[in-house]
Amino acid sequence: MVVIGKKKYQSGEGAQFMSRKAALKKLQLSLNDFRRLCILKGIYPREPRNRKRAQKGEPGIKTLYHKKDIQFLLHEPIIWKLRDYKVFNKKVAKARTLREFSDMKRYLSSHPNLQLDHIVKERYPTFIDALRDLDDCLTLCFLFSTFPSLRHIPRDQSLLCRRLSIEFLHAVIAAKALRKVFVSIKGYYYQAEIKGQMITWIVPHHFCFEPQAKTDVDFKIMSIFVEFYITLLGFVNYRLYHTLNLYYPPKLATSEHNEKTLVDEEAYVSERISALNIPLNSLDPSVHNIEEEELEIDQFANEGDASKLEESRIEAEKVTKLKTLFKDLKIFLNREVPREPLVFILRCFGAEVSWDKLLFTGATFQENDETITHQIVDRPSMTKQYISRYYVQPQWVFDSVNARELLPVEKYLMGCVLPAHLSPFSDSRQDQIYIPPEERTLVDPEFKLNDEESESDEEAENEDEGGEEEDSKKDSDEETKEKQDENNDVEMNEEQEKQRDRLQKKKEMKVKSGKVTKEDPWEKNRQERQEYRLRERMIKKKHRNLYKSMMKGREERSREIRLLRKKRRIHDALEKQKRKEERKQKKVASAD
Repeated sequence: MVVIGKKKYQSGEGAQFMSRKAALKKLQLSLNDFRRLCILKGIYPREPRNRKRAQKGEPGIKTLYHKKDIQFLLHEPIIWKLRDYKVFNKKVAKARTLREFSDMKRYLSSHPNLQLDHIVKERYPTFIDALRDLDDCLTLCFLFSTFPSLRHIPRDQSLLCRRLSIEFLHAVIAAKALRKVFVSIKGYYYQAEIKGQMITWIVPHHFCFEPQAKTDVDFKIMSIFVEFYITLLGFVNYRLYHTLNLYYPPKLATSEHNEKTLVDEEAYVSERISALNIPLNSLDPSVHNIEEEELEIDQFANEGDASKLEESRIEAEKVTKLKTLFKDLKIFLNREVPREPLVFILRCFGAEVSWDKLLFTGATFQENDETITHQIVDRPSMTKQYISRYYVQPQWVFDSVNARELLPVEKYLMGCVLPAHLSPFSDSRQDQIYIPPEERTLVDPEFKLNDEESESDEEAENEDEGGEEEDSKKDSDEETKEKQDENNDVEMNEEQEKQRDRLQKKKEMKVKSGKVTKEDPWEKNRQERQEYRLRERMIKKKHRNLYKSMMKGREERSREIRLLRKKRRIHDALEKQKRKEERKQKKVASAD
């Protein structure tokens, strides 16, 4: 009896993977259509364990896909729609070359439309799954909302991104879901908590669009991603508005004007910000309050460790306090400050916001209103000022949100040198990251900055110089007193020596307790190091490389921390030297 075995590469990784060329041949699609299909379906190349077996012994590095993913794509109805696109383009091109404009018009009227609703439902079965994957969606939609009409980006796509992004910001304002804010070179980082999921996205700064080179960015690929993300964000907005008991789609201020007429970027930004400053209409105001009460009750329904329960209770109290951080505040924005992020943040936490109605639309009150509590300015001085309000810089808003309390305005007043703007998205591993001194002061109130310590040392030095003359006078008086006391001390010492002898004899007669032997710290450290090396030898061979890479990463992080601390010490020393020189110059100038 002859046993016939399987041929080479018909089992294992050789049968599990498929090259991109073989996938295109199996699906009968072009490279562009295949790429578009994979983006929409969420299928990406895989990295095999053994590339030689997965490539069936062929040399080089190929793009490999899992065989089950390609079989999954075989039953996708979008493939037929992509083929219809190809047929449609051929018909239109033929009618154009033959100058049959009546047929061309008929073909264009029956343009095939690609529906992605079933793919959203397939990739995200629940609403929580969609919220988990919303970070990239929001970042890309906010980016495309700032683009003009480009070659590979349809005008309708950027307009739809603008509308959906405004709707999402309104939902965050109504839910009071914003938690963290950070300003960077890339833009404004926001983090919101919706249904227990933390969503982080970036809103770019509003600058004039600068055309990119062809090799820098592939806008066609990005446009395919946005095509899917628009559908996803539309579903999320619809669900959010209904959970918040709001009308959808909302009637915004931008709906009065046709969006296609807002060609000017300034007009678009002005309309968008004025829409954010107007609250939305709710279906039934009583339902939203009931929802909030239920959420508060559910937060304390957790059964577990008492310490964890206490931590969750404290966190819930901080969040409820944060939701009404700027409540009962009326804030006026000067024309030089960035209005969109400030309006969005202040409205999220319950403040009333306005600006100059002569410059921008959507203002709710004027600058001469006496009930204004704060005015946000970004200039060194103002000619006309009101006594009844604080003039603060925009960073006060961002830092107050991250600190979860209204910070004192003394450090943020007009013309003051601002403190460092720290990122709230820091890593929780405090032992393996560099913590700036400014952040340590927020975490640990007892910790003092080097600047404060140096100032206190300098003040002490100045006090010592001024007080040397007084000390010399005191020393001469003390010497005369000491001579008088020496004679009295000689008589007292004889009596004290006799009493010490008596006490010493009594102690010798008592039972002594045993003494604890002290361990040698050097010997203890040596033994711990030896035990640590023995434990390292006990690591299995398959885990040894992983352990080495972990230890290497830890060493690199510690080296980076040392370098950053060294840079900070050098910087502080230079700043201290500058302050000393300035102080000397002031003294010389005052003496002259």
